[in-house]
Amino acid sequence: MESAEVESDILRRVRTLLRELDGHHPACQSDRGMLRWTLHKKIDQNPSNSSILVRILVKELERAERGDFRHYIIPLLHTLMYTFIKAPCISHELCSRVYDFCKKLLTLPKPFCTIGLDYAIRLKMERTAPGTLYQRMVISEQSLKSDPYPYQEKIFIFADPELLSEAICNALVTDTEAAQVSQSPRACMCYVIIHAMQAALGEGCDVSGLKRSLQDMPTSDVEHWFQQVVAAVECAGHEVSADRSQHAERLEKIYHAVLSTLQAGDASLGGLQGTPLPNPNISFHLWTEDDQLWKELVLFIRPLSQSCEPNCLSQDLENFEIQDIISDCECCEQTRFSVLSTDSGIERDLPAAAEEPCTPCSAETEQSRLQRKGGIKKKQSPLESVAFLQAGCNGPGAKPPAKPQRRPGIPPEPAAPLQRLHTARIVLLGDDRILGRLAQAYHSLRKRETRRVFLTPRLNLQFYYVPVVTGQPNTLAVEDHAATSQEELCEVAGYLGRADPWYESNINTLCHMIPKLATMPSSPSKHLVTDLFITDVIAYYVRMGIQPVCFQVYAVKIFFNDPAQEPAEDVFLTELRTQVQESISHRELSMTKKKMTLDGPGIDLTVTYRKVVVSDRAKELTTSLRSTGLVMKAIPTDEAEDLVCLNVNITEIVRINNLSGRSFSAVANRLKTHNIKIRSTEQRPFMVCLDKDSRRAYRNVISMEVSPCLEPSYCLQKTRTMKFSLHETEDVGLVKYLPKSLLLPINTFAGVIQ
Repeated sequence: MESAEVESDILRRVRTLLRELDGHHPACQSDRGMLRWTLHKKIDQNPSNSSILVRILVKELERAERGDFRHYIIPLLHTLMYTFIKAPCISHELCSRVYDFCKKLLTLPKPFCTIGLDYAIRLKMERTAPGTLYQRMVISEQSLKSDPYPYQEKIFIFADPELLSEAICNALVTDTEAAQVSQSPRACMCYVIIHAMQAALGEGCDVSGLKRSLQDMPTSDVEHWFQQVVAAVECAGHEVSADRSQHAERLEKIYHAVLSTLQAGDASLGGLQGTPLPNPNISFHLWTEDDQLWKELVLFIRPLSQSCEPNCLSQDLENFEIQDIISDCECCEQTRFSVLSTDSGIERDLPAAAEEPCTPCSAETEQSRLQRKGGIKKKQSPLESVAFLQAGCNGPGAKPPAKPQRRPGIPPEPAAPLQRLHTARIVLLGDDRILGRLAQAYHSLRKRETRRVFLTPRLNLQFYYVPVVTGQPNTLAVEDHAATSQEELCEVAGYLGRADPWYESNINTLCHMIPKLATMPSSPSKHLVTDLFITDVIAYYVRMGIQPVCFQVYAVKIFFNDPAQEPAEDVFLTELRTQVQESISHRELSMTKKKMTLDGPGIDLTVTYRKVVVSDRAKELTTSLRSTGLVMKAIPTDEAEDLVCLNVNITEIVRINNLSGRSFSAVANRLKTHNIKIRSTEQRPFMVCLDKDSRRAYRNVISMEVSPCLEPSYCLQKTRTMKFSLHETEDVGLVKYLPKSLLLPINTFAGVIQ
């Protein structure tokens, strides 16, 4: 195909992509959401066309910036940058043109200026040291050891087996495992070397000869040249006065040294060739345990293979819960909270082996430690051992394990700050119910980190959401609850799609495509589509979706009609729903029927809430009414509305007296609030369901209180501050600078476009 025909075909594909953003979906619905994927796959088949696509995308970006087509800018920019990263070689002139356009975006409002600044910083480095973006992405995603760039990333896909069918889970497991095939560290190091050489030397690079030379080398030599290339690229990227030609000269020396093993006359220039971008490190998890997320993150920071053997641990240290173990790590010192003892307190119950510690302690240490008799200890897993977490604390960027003795008059040396060298990208598959579980797990993680900090200074945590609906009836819904439609089960996905058109085009289309591909009969064509499409789209989303949309997590305190039962505390993200609970005893049933005959169906409630007003002044109102139930929605129907606001719909029963007798009608009462209290005045219980999940339903509820969930670290610091200033009501000191509310950030491509 001639150059003009290639350019015309690529331009047609880009224009079709833009028409889809305007709501003009392709005639074939199966192509919806695949236009971006097919465009990049076409370039992968012929990498020499990368420059043509970049040039076309730059022209379309400039046209969108001049005209009133701002909703084109972010999708085009993400498409361009993904092409840029994978391209074998982009000219300095074209790179500068893209860089200049990104600087123009700094004059626009968020999120355009935010994304423009991020990409301008990357492109500035790429102009000096071509191939930097590709190199860093492969090193971090594949966890390749490199001192100049020691960052690691991993994608964790979580799915709830009770929400997705077995076929979908099996298909996703198969796809994620297939994505890791033939991705050895050696192959990835060769990819980095070849791409860096080709990006710097262009068509002067003999890619075929380079591949043959690396293939014949032992792994130790490949690793040596990999380290040399990484050091050269990172050095050029950080030097202030570095020049592209100087960088090319450095890599050319390494290039000739690598090719020195080839026989003379073997070199043959074959033009630009593409270097595969390996699939990221992905692990698939069926979410069966409440603390499973936290455990996986701890293992990511410090794998069991790198820790010391658990059999060598002192038995005295194994009876602590894991959050208390972390306190023994010197870099995680915090105020100690009370610990529930599991000792029997009987000396004869103590096993003989437990009285013999593995390592002797000094006399001074023994005197400074409280003496107590040991009891029966529960055998902990290797994950819950002191040495395991101490080893994690002593990783890169951590403080030294022991305090050196300080001489009088000499100030202590400042401790090296911890670095976030690990990035965990959590991808949730399912509907709003799995996001409710995520809110619970995130709240629990933040409370655990507030008590004993371990993950926070070491781990960068990112959340992503891919909606998946099986199309099967909602077997977990509350009785008589009609909200079984797919739209109501995916309210968060609907909001994100309205706020970010590129998310709607690329991610929301997976809602029905993943179940369809999972249930397709086995065939070569199905294998080709699933192995490439699902994995590629999730990888694209995780790599390019860097703008968070923060959702308010709400706390609910539930009181029961049994005074002896302790109140329950929980959190929810999307919805809280109540309905009248059926009476159990005959006496209650007869009284209920009599009450319903006089006052109508439902129960009498007292509602106290703070009304949301434009002036943001607190205005507390109290009302009494008879209701059959209410629904609190935390996700607004319009992306322009405030995310920190509850939309409460109360079904009120109104009695109507007329000539024909007494009748009742249902009236919908709507109110907006941040805080609300509901109480049953006639002591009749009702039922509460959180996040549309019947597994999180509470019965025999007599009252409840709902308010925005506070960040646990804010609560702890506030408590400490109040000890020293009892009469201070406003936030003072460090508390003023801490986030007050607990927000759950979910990444999209653009955030919220106003």
